[in-house]
Amino acid sequence: MDPTIILAAGVASGTVLLFASVGEIFAERAGVLNLGIEGMMLIGAVVAFGTAVATGNPWLGLVLGTLAGGLLSVLHAIITISFQAEQVVSGLALTFLGTGLARVLGENLSKAGAIALLPTVTVPGLSSVPVIGPVLFTQQSVMVYVGFAVVPIAWYWIGRTRPGLHLRAVGESPAAADTLGVDVYRLRYAYVIIGGLFAGLAGATITLAVSPGWFGDLTTSGQGWIAVALVIFAQWSPVRAAVGAYLFAAIRRMLIDIQGPQDLFGVPNPFFHDHSLTFFLEMVPYVLIIAVLVAVSGEAIRKRIGAPTALGIPYVRGERGH
Repeated sequence: MDPTIILAAGVASGTVLLFASVGEIFAERAGVLNLGIEGMMLIGAVVAFGTAVATGNPWLGLVLGTLAGGLLSVLHAIITISFQAEQVVSGLALTFLGTGLARVLGENLSKAGAIALLPTVTVPGLSSVPVIGPVLFTQQSVMVYVGFAVVPIAWYWIGRTRPGLHLRAVGESPAAADTLGVDVYRLRYAYVIIGGLFAGLAGATITLAVSPGWFGDLTTSGQGWIAVALVIFAQWSPVRAAVGAYLFAAIRRMLIDIQGPQDLFGVPNPFFHDHSLTFFLEMVPYVLIIAVLVAVSGEAIRKRIGAPTALGIPYVRGERGH
């Protein structure tokens, strides 16, 4: 087992989690919890792959897959912002809807042959840097480098710009922001849709770059739930979310690899045929989401972990306590 290969694969897979978690950070910073990321990722994945199969153009697939995730998020925005419905219920319903639509749209895609994929890039000079060069800058998908750019941009937008200040205000005290002339409803709509676009982008990245192909629900393998959990573990910071995404993906890849027949660090693999590891991997996303639901439901826990004060609370203009 080559650690460089594991880390490089972790960076590629972590990019998927990065996109999804950054999108969720934007939505939650605005005060809207979206548990529908898994469904939006599946829609983005199937639309992107289906478009690439039909047209031979992976870039068009990437764009349409991203837009598909954003389109599905509009439904969540209408239900939770305009109709002030329970955000957890709406998000779970969105996951079921997205999963069902993806199954229908991808019915014949599992038998599709090889398609044109998004290109891989080796960065001259940086690829020869010891340790990090082979991991970060050698034959990585172009989407990995997009992820590298997204993190500082998101961090700067949220923490150093006036629109970012408005975003934080809407998530902390929407009534006060409204009093100062900030359009709470418009901003919440915008950031929920941005979250959906990122989720669609994450799904498209899976099928066009990281794990090419359509494998039904296994295409995302619960990564949408992991992204939701990462947001809380990162305390709503894009930089921490990136570290968590890459670290989790690398560990996940290592756990998968140690189930194979290859030698483990030069010695026979003692975990080969250990099916308990498979059950563990399948269980992890759901354990994480239980932890998330506990965290967002307890006010004391929310304050301790630094959650946006108005997260999960519908805003109704004129009502106190929001």
